[in-house]
Amino acid sequence: MKGGWFKLYALAYLVFLYAPIVLLPMFAFNDATVIAFPLNGFTTKWFSEMWVAPGLWPALKNSMIIAISTAVIATALGIFAARASTRYKFPGKAGIMGLIMLPLVLPEIIVAVSLLVVLLGIGVPLSIFTVILGHVLMTTPFTIAILSSAFQSLDRSLEEAAYDLGETPVSAFRLVILPLVMPGIISSLLISFTISLDEFIIAFFLGGTQVTLPVYIFSQFRFPQSVPVIMALGTILVALSILLLSIAEYFRRRGIAKSGGKDTGGFL
Repeated sequence: MKGGWFKLYALAYLVFLYAPIVLLPMFAFNDATVIAFPLNGFTTKWFSEMWVAPGLWPALKNSMIIAISTAVIATALGIFAARASTRYKFPGKAGIMGLIMLPLVLPEIIVAVSLLVVLLGIGVPLSIFTVILGHVLMTTPFTIAILSSAFQSLDRSLEEAAYDLGETPVSAFRLVILPLVMPGIISSLLISFTISLDEFIIAFFLGGTQVTLPVYIFSQFRFPQSVPVIMALGTILVALSILLLSIAEYFRRRGIAKSGGKDTGGFL
């Protein structure tokens, strides 16, 4: 009996979680300006109107700049932090890594408001740059978690063999270690890019006059005639996010298999 209730709960949870994702494309292809049942008919006109929507392309450009910059910077920081945490012992290691991973558990709005107060207090104007700083802070723990798994699964004998063959620590890291963890690096880039592209709260507080794609979508909900167009845009973003996460998971599993490690669970 308990097993039956648990299955019912799991089913209800999955329906609650994924029903909005299923409804999104349904309304995106619905030939009506009102988001409600019954559906009127099939149409693709909202996707056509999306491409000429005013303000969309500048917002998309800002989001791409922020997401790409965030992915590169956060992954670079994640490589150094993951390498240090998995390979070396140093005083205060647990406390330092705990502070770095703290944004994972802090409410995002608290982080955004705190960053806003600090940046304005030191005279830094709000712009794309400040959004990148906030996104790097939020995504670096994710990159560390991904890359730590990649570094932990490495066979240290390969690194020691490189030293025996005359390689320096720098050249061994560049020629041996990085190629082995490259699937994890690619996975980290894709995950941090996806998180940054979809992030709203920090972009809303720190963007100033520079509007990102999530902020643009939020602003368009004030106009009822724009809602179907936003549904079409949301459908594309959901499909893109699923695609990027699937690719990231593929490279994560490939990296674990390449290094001979054990898969302990992933994103999908």
